[in-house]
Amino acid sequence: MNAPAQTRHPRDAALVKALGERCIVLVGMMGAGKTSVGRRLAQRLGLPYADADHEIEAAAGMTIPEIFAEHGEAYFRDGERRVIARLLANGPRVLATGGGAYMNESTRAAIARAGVSIWLKADFEVLMRRVRKRANRPLLQTPDPEGTLRRLMDQRYPVYALAEITITSREQPHEMVVEAIVAELATRFSVDEPPVATPAPSEPARPAPARVRVELGARGYDILIGPGLIAEAGRLIHDLAPGAACAIVTDRNVATRHLAALTESLEGADIRHAPIVMAPGEGSKSYAGFAQACDAIIAARMERGDLVVALGGGVVGDLAGFAAASVRRGLRFVQIPTSLLAQVDSSVGGKTGINSEHGKNLVGAFHQPALVLADTSALDTLPEREFRAGYAEVAKYGLIDDAPFFDWLEARWREVFAGGPARVEAIARSCAAKAAVVARDETEQGDRALLNLGHTFGHALERLTTYDGARLVHGEGVAIGMACAFRFSQALGHCSGQDVGRIEAHLKAVGLPTRISDIPAWSFGATDILEAMYQDKKVQRGALTFILARGVGQSFIEKGVDGATVRRFLEAELAG
Repeated sequence: MNAPAQTRHPRDAALVKALGERCIVLVGMMGAGKTSVGRRLAQRLGLPYADADHEIEAAAGMTIPEIFAEHGEAYFRDGERRVIARLLANGPRVLATGGGAYMNESTRAAIARAGVSIWLKADFEVLMRRVRKRANRPLLQTPDPEGTLRRLMDQRYPVYALAEITITSREQPHEMVVEAIVAELATRFSVDEPPVATPAPSEPARPAPARVRVELGARGYDILIGPGLIAEAGRLIHDLAPGAACAIVTDRNVATRHLAALTESLEGADIRHAPIVMAPGEGSKSYAGFAQACDAIIAARMERGDLVVALGGGVVGDLAGFAAASVRRGLRFVQIPTSLLAQVDSSVGGKTGINSEHGKNLVGAFHQPALVLADTSALDTLPEREFRAGYAEVAKYGLIDDAPFFDWLEARWREVFAGGPARVEAIARSCAAKAAVVARDETEQGDRALLNLGHTFGHALERLTTYDGARLVHGEGVAIGMACAFRFSQALGHCSGQDVGRIEAHLKAVGLPTRISDIPAWSFGATDILEAMYQDKKVQRGALTFILARGVGQSFIEKGVDGATVRRFLEAELAG
């Protein structure tokens, strides 16, 4: 498959020249991302792309599981060896190999002669999450696929380690893996970054945005992350929906800072638009606020082919998304989140809704956006408290199932707060983690509930403070809730005190609260908190559900938690 013609970056062009006739050969376990990364790498470098497994299936006229079933693994491996030898002889190209290909000594020798081998190394949890979604892995069709995968890793990893380059493959945007590969290849071939002319002050250089894809088939969408995206919104929305008009739902605070830039961008793209400015704060996520937004969208003559644009934080995004899901039985909408919390959490995944007097987010709908534009420069105007609150959701992704990300945050959180590449990377990795979960479990029937780590506690605390942002904002409630969840896990014997102390120390270091007593003028007891918890969306048949943890990056769903046990824990928390 030939990559489409494109203008290469000067360093990429120099790298391709240095490669000569050699192929870039991706090796690694099933689920390591060889196919997805390989396609993107080939497109970036302007090289042909080939997938050895696809070539084998095309030549045999059978799927790989069918080849295994009819002829056995030895027959398949011999054909695999011959196909890879043929593809290597027709370089240069990017070649993705099957998981067992590199185990063949003659294939390794052929790759060493005609290519550069790159091992995409992934840990067990990442691989298992990925391969669990596919039924076309013949080696895992066993009564114990987890045990089989671990045995294969034990056998293959020492051989994969013979590859010339090793790149860690984790739950992050594929573009990040591609960038890491290009950087390593440039180092290996002594390709320097060419000098770039200093741009004129009126045309500042701006990096291309990071891109994360939410894979939902025909309803999939991109999340773009980087500075200056509000100024680019008109062009991007025009490309998404040519001829469509836009209703912009925002609030007074955000409108003061960003509405002019957005409307200028829409006007530049000749897009008809109508602003709908709501009162700031959780009070707008109400029946009255929902009616106001819906009526304003209808009054602006928005038709079914038009768009609702949510410009603001999580409140605006939830409200605008629910209005978009409801007006004319469903309009498409675009999320332009302007808070860190919204950029890494509420703008992604399609949860929309409003609050009830009985609890938070109890009325709403799943309605996926058509595009998310996370303009990181908008965060420069965010009050420090709001940025810290949003950071709680960033840390959450590490605590759920990505311990290396939490390690990275502990080392580099100051860079994330300062802005620049580390901030973009933190947001992109958070979005990629959420996108992967949403793709597996869009409507929270399974492990998407893990994203609620800290929320059962946090939502109850928010409700009892009547959503008073002066006392407690959502991210602060989540921070206290996560600390409570780990302390509760410790009390139940799941988690060590060392992990609890580590999490509390990190949250405190960035300036987040970790105790219920940190909430100003707190006066409620354990019974009050427990009653608020019973209004949580995750309550099933009157039983409480919590997200607990066995350690950093090892969260799990615990259903049917006994209320008396929770009460005793809360009493101890309040007494301490």
